[in-house]
Amino acid sequence: MQKKAINFGYSITPDRQIDFDANDRGICKRVALAEPSLNLCISCGTCASTCSAAIFTDFSLRQVILLLRRGETQDLEKAISKCMLCGKCQLVCPRNVNTRNLVIQISKALGERPPVRQG
Repeated sequence: MQKKAINFGYSITPDRQIDFDANDRGICKRVALAEPSLNLCISCGTCASTCSAAIFTDFSLRQVILLLRRGETQDLEKAISKCMLCGKCQLVCPRNVNTRNLVIQISKALGERPPVRQG
């Protein structure tokens, strides 16, 4: 006689590990060469808390920088397009990261990458 499994309402969640070896961190290196102040960023979130674009959209420069460092660039272009380049984040950054130039350099680096082949 086989016992029937009891459903307690829990499920196994998919693995959420980041495979750094599979991600392309070359874009981050190119951006860091063009804007060395990226290396000063400690991801404190001060930029995100003062962002004008974040009031109207789901933009977060902190999240953009984290995605860039992880090499998760598939949604990066869409995310940085929401930035209005107002410069508020640069004024409040405790590490004096040139955030405006950082966004510009990320956009340039993403435009220079080879297109992804589909199919």
